[in-house]
Amino acid sequence: MHPEPTPETDFLFEAILSLKTKEECDAFLEDLCTIREKNDMAQRLAVAVMLRKGIRYQAISAETGASSATISRVSRCLSGSGGGYRTILDRLDGEAKQKTESKETL
Repeated sequence: MHPEPTPETDFLFEAILSLKTKEECDAFLEDLCTIREKNDMAQRLAVAVMLRKGIRYQAISAETGASSATISRVSRCLSGSGGGYRTILDRLDGEAKQKTESKETL
């Protein structure tokens, strides 16, 4: 269950959606988050990618340093109703396929 958005969270979402480059995103997250928070988010996304590939928890933990609790939480999110990880990973997979196809036609 997701908490109801507040005006503050809505504004945060609009701010994120306004970012246009990796550099802008990095600068915003640098200001918004601690280094640890930014690294934790990156780690969770890496865990999601590995889980989606069917990699086992122990191997994911060894490669990413993520705890079993973190891996389990990401796994629940991947199979749950929120869909955030699935949306991002589907889009990134689609973009990677488009880039590969574009290179093959050159």
